[in-house]
Amino acid sequence: MATTSREIHLKSRPVGTPEAANFEVVSVQVPDPGAGEVLVRNAWMSVDPYMRGRMYDRPSYVPPFQLGAPLQGGAVGQVVKSNDPKFQPGDWVESMNGWREAYVSSGAALNKLPAAGVTPQAFLGILGMPGMTAYTSFHRIGEPKPGDVVFVSGAAGAVGSTVCQIAKLRGCTVVASAGTDEKLGWLKSVGVDAGVNYKKGELLENVRAAAPKGIDIYFDNVGGEHLEVALEVARPFARFIECGMISIYNNSAPTPGPRNMAYIVGKRIKMQGFIVSDFMDMREQFYADMGAWVRGGQIKWEETVENGIENAPQAFLNLFAGANTGKMLVKLD
Repeated sequence: MATTSREIHLKSRPVGTPEAANFEVVSVQVPDPGAGEVLVRNAWMSVDPYMRGRMYDRPSYVPPFQLGAPLQGGAVGQVVKSNDPKFQPGDWVESMNGWREAYVSSGAALNKLPAAGVTPQAFLGILGMPGMTAYTSFHRIGEPKPGDVVFVSGAAGAVGSTVCQIAKLRGCTVVASAGTDEKLGWLKSVGVDAGVNYKKGELLENVRAAAPKGIDIYFDNVGGEHLEVALEVARPFARFIECGMISIYNNSAPTPGPRNMAYIVGKRIKMQGFIVSDFMDMREQFYADMGAWVRGGQIKWEETVENGIENAPQAFLNLFAGANTGKMLVKLD
């Protein structure tokens, strides 16, 4: 017997900042699972800034979203029916079949969630892709040492806030940038040494005041002016971890690059972009360390939640307005 599901399709490709009109809610009938297949009803789904890049019709490290088809992204849900012996009804599973309420999948495309003593949606955040993004890149590219000064932009988001806390666990001094005093207050409550509200005053002046001796590691979620400031205050042999540049994702025309890129040469700066899948060899190490930190209360996280599949597009749009603290999630009915 078919299962009714609603899903979000990309109706048109955004030009500039996405709008609600670029998305549509579609009702579909999901068939019963066939041999080796599993029927899953999602409970939680993730929206993430990287999804904006997949809305362009251009070559990238992943194919673009297709018009008239459901979007994709991280989700956790429960098995309803299973024709795969590895899964039983009631099992919690993780997939990339977000933006829909229910789906049928081969068992090979699902990951059963371990009994970790945390809520299932944590596997979309601190124990999922954002947590692994923070952990792997900070260690592999940042090469942190006790006493390093770390500057994190977009620090109140899921990745940035995790980087801040890992840096403190590794003995670093942390300077965090966020867009509200409330977000900075939360970051200071989890150990950040100094906070900068990028909407108040001159960013360069404020970062210099927060890191008077300069910075050794820059974790970049924002790009734009933040990157230019980081280059200005970087110490010799600083490491720049280029995770994202949300400030330019919606630009309809190329923007001028940082005016001070020449610092890379004189300061001998290492600057490296990455995709989290580059570091899959660190997966078990991530689960071991992050799991221990979570169980020990050494890592904390926040969630911003929208309710209902119909509000998933708005949750996504809210990312670009800085409306989230921690992980932006959608709780499905």
